[in-house]
Amino acid sequence: MAVGVAFAGALLGNAGITMSSAIALAIGIGIQNFPEGAIISMPLKNEGKSKIKAFGYGTLSGIVEPIATLITIALTNLVVPILPYFLSFAAGAMIYVVVEELIPEAQSGKHTEIGTIGVSIGFIIMMILDVALG
Repeated sequence: MAVGVAFAGALLGNAGITMSSAIALAIGIGIQNFPEGAIISMPLKNEGKSKIKAFGYGTLSGIVEPIATLITIALTNLVVPILPYFLSFAAGAMIYVVVEELIPEAQSGKHTEIGTIGVSIGFIIMMILDVALG
């Protein structure tokens, strides 16, 4: 929804939203979709699905976002007033998942520095995108 509202704002000429910021947001979310698809595909492959089927299911798991973007652009006038509530809920859910699941999992085992390095690299990529496109 955030990508849809960003593009709708840019298309409608909102002074606070530029097309480059909408593209930066879309790229950031697109980059996040790669590991998300892998999380779906890899267990399916390990359970005996073919590579093509596992890849297909991983891809389908991410197809929701472009569809939601188009719907949000079409319904911008209805979505914009309630968008802060949607984004607050999404942010809270992501913070919960990170604190409850990802941080403890990343810090268990022998190679805890790999998770920390991964977070640092992700942060650097997003800052580069923000500065270059924002």
